[in-house]
Amino acid sequence: MDVALEHLLARHVAEGTMPGAVASIGRELSPIVVGAAGPDGAPLRSDAIVRIQSMTKIVAAVAALRLVEQGAIALDDPVDPWMPELADRRVLADPRAPLDDTVAAARPITLRHVLTNQSGYGIIVADSPLQVALGDAGLDPANEPVDLPAQEWLDALSALPLAHQPGEGWRYHLSFGLLGILLSRVAETSTREVLRREVLDPVGMPDTGFRVPDAEAHRLLPAFRRTEEGFFAEVEPAGGGFHTGPAPFDESHSELVSTLADYHAFLRALIDGELVSPASLELIRTDQVDAAAKTDDSFFPGFWSSTGWGFGASVVTEGPHRGRFGWSGGYGTDFFVDPDGTICILLTQVEMDARILALLGDLQAVRD
Repeated sequence: MDVALEHLLARHVAEGTMPGAVASIGRELSPIVVGAAGPDGAPLRSDAIVRIQSMTKIVAAVAALRLVEQGAIALDDPVDPWMPELADRRVLADPRAPLDDTVAAARPITLRHVLTNQSGYGIIVADSPLQVALGDAGLDPANEPVDLPAQEWLDALSALPLAHQPGEGWRYHLSFGLLGILLSRVAETSTREVLRREVLDPVGMPDTGFRVPDAEAHRLLPAFRRTEEGFFAEVEPAGGGFHTGPAPFDESHSELVSTLADYHAFLRALIDGELVSPASLELIRTDQVDAAAKTDDSFFPGFWSSTGWGFGASVVTEGPHRGRFGWSGGYGTDFFVDPDGTICILLTQVEMDARILALLGDLQAVRD
C-alpha cells in the first residue's frame, strides 16, 4: 500500500472533498480504501462498482483498434459506409457562426478523427448558436445518463453542422458517442457484445459493462453533487439508477460502470501488450493532435499548455510527467499510466467541482 496516496485521500475525506475513495498505485493492484460510501454511510469496499463515465473512452478506443488490427475497418476509412447519417456534412463557416452559415465538408469523417475528438462534433465552450442548439437537442454533455436511444441521439446530432472541418479542430466528448455506435455497426452486433468480446472477456473484467446485474447491485455506490452550501446531494442512489435493471433503450453511445480491480486489469493488459500491437499502443499514449487544432476555444483555458490527446486519453507533453497518459470521469474518477508502467487509479462518486479538481491535481503530483 502506498502511504503517501493513502494520506492524501484521508486528508481529502477529512476536508470534505468526498465521502470516500478507492484507489491503487503501482505496477500491481494494491487497493487503498478510505472513508465511506456516502455521508454517514457504511465503510467503502474495495470491490465497489462505480460509474466511470469518460474513463470509458479508452476502453472503446481499444475495442476499435482491435477491429482495425482484424481488418474490419482502417483508421483513415470514412465512417460513412457504416454511418450514412454522417455523409455529406455541412461545416460552420466559423465556430460561432449562425447555423445556416455553412460550407461543405472538405473530407469525410474518419475513424481517426473520431478517436482523436476531431470529427467536428463535441463540447462547445464559447457562447454560440451551435452551443445553444446542442443544449436544445439534449446533446450538451452532462453527468446525467444519456436520455435518448442511440439512433435518436445520432439523428439529432447529425442534423447539426460541424464546428470545424474534420481533422482541422478539436472538440471533446461527442465523438466517443459516435464511436460507440460505430463499433456496433462495424462488428454487426451490439456494442455491449463488441466490448465483451474484444476487451472485457479477454482481460477478465466481470464487473464492467453498461448494466449492473441485479445480484451485484448492492455494490454500486451512490453518486453525489456538492450543493452551494457544501453538502452532498445524492443524484444517483446506491444500488439503483440508470445502470441497473434492463436497458431502457439502445445504449451504444453510453458509458460504463467498473471496479478498481477490473480497470487495473484492463490497463495492465493494455500496456503489457495483451490487447493491441505496440504500434496501436503508441497511438493511444502519444499526442495525435496538430498544434493548429489546439485553439483557445477548443476546450477549457490552459488545457493544451502541457497536454495532448492520443486515442481515448490525454497525454502529458511537457514537464516531469512527460509521457504519462490518462483521463478522468465526471463523477470524480481518474487514472494515469506512467512510462515505467506505474498505474494509478482513483474512484470516487462526487461530481467534478473545484474541490474534486484540486484532488485530481494532488493525485497527479503523488509521484513527484
